[in-house]
Amino acid sequence: MEFLSYLINGISLGSVYAIIALGYTMVYGIAKMLNFAHGDVIMVGSYIVFIAVNQMGMPPLLAIIISMALCTLLGIVIERFAYKPLRNASSLAVLITAIGVSYLLQNLALLIWGADPKSFTSVVGLAPVQLAGGRLVISGETIVTIVVSAVIMAGLIFFVNNTKMGRAMLAVSEDKGAAQLMGINVNATIAMTFAIGSALAAVAGVLLCSAYPTLQPTTGAMPGIKAFTAAVFGGIGSIPGAFVGGILLGVIEIMSKAYISTQLADAIVFAVLIIVLLVRPTGLLGKKISEKV
Repeated sequence: MEFLSYLINGISLGSVYAIIALGYTMVYGIAKMLNFAHGDVIMVGSYIVFIAVNQMGMPPLLAIIISMALCTLLGIVIERFAYKPLRNASSLAVLITAIGVSYLLQNLALLIWGADPKSFTSVVGLAPVQLAGGRLVISGETIVTIVVSAVIMAGLIFFVNNTKMGRAMLAVSEDKGAAQLMGINVNATIAMTFAIGSALAAVAGVLLCSAYPTLQPTTGAMPGIKAFTAAVFGGIGSIPGAFVGGILLGVIEIMSKAYISTQLADAIVFAVLIIVLLVRPTGLLGKKISEKV
């Protein structure tokens, strides 16, 4: 039962990583850039829910919707003013800008909300489920996190493959120039990708803070890095790959903490990533892409 409990907790944590990784993988798959400010959008979304629920007395569902809307707007603003001017710049310039935006969001949060950790009240009202005569207890947060993660992945796959905007994203991902010649608005498509990723970041932040109820300006930093690791682990650019990578990463982290060492858990997670990339550089579900030169 103890092992099963750890496994379920690992899947729950991995589901949060998967939601964050989906944002990373969509932006990379379409815009071919790494948005390292993505983890800090998680933190902003969590603060918005915290203020809406604790200080303004809003219902949790309304607070989450507002958080998703504001994070969507934040993602569009970041893309418009930080990344769009660098559309034809080198990857290094974009990467440095992304790191700069990340630190900007962290320090703005520090100025606005202060450095003191906030106690985040869970927005999940589902009662725990007891199995095996009470020997196995699954929290409501765990159940909701796993279900929401699976629904989001299925929804994204359907959206990308069966809607006009989704097919536009696939076209831009393949060839921006050819997509523009076919009448696709490349800038609007990339902005939509950032909007979706930022909305997902808000959801991930709420679920993360509901399960681990501490909120501070650096809350999204480490989960963001681990989610990026999960996206690379599963095959960055692949939606199912991001989901699988997130789940596996969460299970590895929890199992490492339970059976090896809490201090070495993060090192083990990143070591597993290195091993996977040495064996399969494109990730678990990534595809090799041949380029003519």
